[in-house]
Amino acid sequence: MSLLPHLDVQRVIDTLDAWIVDRPGQVILCFLLVSGLFVAGLGAGGTDSGTDQFTQDVPAEQALQEVNDNFERITFGDDSGTTQLIQSGTNVLSKPELLRMLRAQNRLSEDDDLQVTRTSSVARAVAQTLDPSADTIDDEIRAVERATPGEIDRAVRTTVSSEPGLRALLSEDYNARSASASATIGTVSHRLPGGASEGPGTSGSSPLTSIQLQAQYIVQSVGGDITVFGSGITSEELGNVINDSLQLVIPAAVALILLFLIVAYRDPIDLLLGLVALAMTMLWTFGFMGLAGIAFSQLLVAIPPLLLAVGIDFGIHAINRYREEHVGDVGVRDAMRVTTDQLLIAFFIVTGTTVLGFAANLSSGLSSIRELGIVAAVGIVFTALVFGVFLPATKVYADCWRERLGLPSFGSAALGDERSLLGRVLPVGVHIARNAPRAFLVLVIISTAFMGQYGAGVDSRFTQDDFLPPEEPPAYLEYVPEPFRPGDYTVTETTNFLERNFQTGEEDTTTVYVEGPLHKDYALEALWRAGESPPGSFVDDDGHARETSIVTVIRSYAERDPEFAALVARNDRNDNGIPDDNLRTVYAALLDSPARDRALNYITDDYSSARIEYAVEADASQEAVTEDTREVADRVRFEATATGGVIVLKAVSDVIGESAFRSLVIALVAAAAFLVVVYGLLEGRPSLGLVNVLPIAVTVAALASTMRFLDIPFNVLTGTSLSIAIGLGIDYSAHLLHRFVEEYDESTDVDAALLSTVRGTGGALTGSMLTTVSGLGVLWLAISPILGQFGLLIALSVLYSYLASILVLPTTLVLWDRYVSAGAGRALAGEWVEYQP
Repeated sequence: MSLLPHLDVQRVIDTLDAWIVDRPGQVILCFLLVSGLFVAGLGAGGTDSGTDQFTQDVPAEQALQEVNDNFERITFGDDSGTTQLIQSGTNVLSKPELLRMLRAQNRLSEDDDLQVTRTSSVARAVAQTLDPSADTIDDEIRAVERATPGEIDRAVRTTVSSEPGLRALLSEDYNARSASASATIGTVSHRLPGGASEGPGTSGSSPLTSIQLQAQYIVQSVGGDITVFGSGITSEELGNVINDSLQLVIPAAVALILLFLIVAYRDPIDLLLGLVALAMTMLWTFGFMGLAGIAFSQLLVAIPPLLLAVGIDFGIHAINRYREEHVGDVGVRDAMRVTTDQLLIAFFIVTGTTVLGFAANLSSGLSSIRELGIVAAVGIVFTALVFGVFLPATKVYADCWRERLGLPSFGSAALGDERSLLGRVLPVGVHIARNAPRAFLVLVIISTAFMGQYGAGVDSRFTQDDFLPPEEPPAYLEYVPEPFRPGDYTVTETTNFLERNFQTGEEDTTTVYVEGPLHKDYALEALWRAGESPPGSFVDDDGHARETSIVTVIRSYAERDPEFAALVARNDRNDNGIPDDNLRTVYAALLDSPARDRALNYITDDYSSARIEYAVEADASQEAVTEDTREVADRVRFEATATGGVIVLKAVSDVIGESAFRSLVIALVAAAAFLVVVYGLLEGRPSLGLVNVLPIAVTVAALASTMRFLDIPFNVLTGTSLSIAIGLGIDYSAHLLHRFVEEYDESTDVDAALLSTVRGTGGALTGSMLTTVSGLGVLWLAISPILGQFGLLIALSVLYSYLASILVLPTTLVLWDRYVSAGAGRALAGEWVEYQP
């Protein structure tokens, strides 16, 4: 009685053979009709170039959105956005420069499309010092125009000294004696009825984008060196960087891929068929995305390289194997029948393991990574159908017509022929396996363990800088012809300029979002006590965290309003300035005072939620700020969530790291189980499934150690590289292993079987590897750092997979033949043989 019945797939294969070989025209027509259906889905899913797609699933981001919804919009009535005007020059506090800033803000305010609600700048404050009666920016402009340079210098010194908050809007080189500074920042607030993104990411569809792009043209008309900056501009450049990167690397990738495909196919008709199959695979996949409503994003830029990698491999294998059979008197149909008999099973094995490798990303906590897993898995299935059925059918159809018309064929010899240089080099792994298999296997295992331990230290990071271009464009861009040359980018330069010139140097902020019945008598005392004995990354003010909250608003207003101070004192039982009785009355009085707007920034008008902002050291790490904020949140008596930009980015980094590890484990386990079952069902040799896993383990360990050595962290794109390496790596070893099984069944001489395998299938693998590595490695030239890193890692994963398959797999197969197939393992294999009653 068998453990599992032997699976008879020959009937299915014979049916597909009959369609491919005997009815190729009908097969081609069916695939063209399906392609027409997918054409309808092209572009229907839209695009998403914002980075907020990676933060929306994180609890800290959801809490931050609640903070924004409950507090930020209260001040303005609608969602709001802010534009910064960064002015630089010899002295931005001189009369001409002050006038430029005022005129820029004035023109922006007069444009109704920009929905300006307020503006602020050092220039406006100085103008109001010159003329306290100035009610409009026009009045302020006239005040500055009438003033002498000496009066302006005195006004600057007076204004900055009396309003310390303005110092943060001036560059660090501000000199009070000369009343000069090389840079300043003005702000413009906008009303955004359509909604805005206030999280740490940027949204590609924010109305703030169009507003800030329009503001650029208006500010340019003023003259001077004033840069418009904000999340909308950043979002626009994120999209431009991705598009320009693709515009730059796709032609280069296509040229390299085409070059190597010409070398691999060496026949114009075969080359054309391969390119049509690749195009059909892309069409089906992107059509599916549109029909499924999946938007094209930065992360899904990985899909075309993946499909190219697998599609090129499948195409070269199909054509190369057909050429091996189409020799002598063997006809077109007979050769293809033998080819599909062998390749369809190999394609099934490769597709199953590759799909499992990509689908492992469904375990991620980020929806964008889950979408990548779905699209990649579906795309690989489409690739198998196109190259396993459509390409062989078109090859039969084309070669039959070629014979009828008497057209010659070119380059019909298979890659890896034993008489070629490649055919003499490929068996190096077989020679190692023949002479020292055990010593080599021990060396491989030790090396893999070392690389795995070293690679386990790969960092995980998520910052907007991952998506931005470098401040200085790469030198090679000077040699790019005009149609493909990317545009100019300012965001990175502007960001670095701000960091260099406007560092306040001491502190940043983090937020705790509190929900609960804040009208309870103990509520304010509980909020305040959370900040006592602050953790290390928090700014310490005499044993208490430096905070801004409803408590500090109450204390501040009590200092200015005697009547409110008396109300607080009557309800303050321990005389610490924090009321702990009749809080509804205290809140009502505060919200009915001039301090209402400020209070509503820290507590909702129904007293059900509040936010507390804590100052943290500017040089504190994301990890330290996150841990310390969570510690303080745990002290709050109510339900409290640590949030803020730093914490959201750290949370995304954590999810990426966890997803990378989880998907790696799932992909390895699922692929190993699948291979064991498949080889047990199809060949009666389940142990071969485990043999197939070792080269993949070597590939993953080598890739992880390379990432750490090159300081490439896990981010939203590279975090998928390990599971992708499994998917692509199994592709190579599975093709070799399946070919070995065929050769081994015909002759139990393991050396002969391995030589035929590495020269036949190994030759096709070599062509596929060279094409894929060169075509995808060109992504390293992308302007976007994240795309460059991803392209490099995918190219390395393919190279490592190829080398592991050619060098390591022969050794494991020799030892498998010696200790499993010919020994105790043969009895286990026999249990999988089909039971015949």
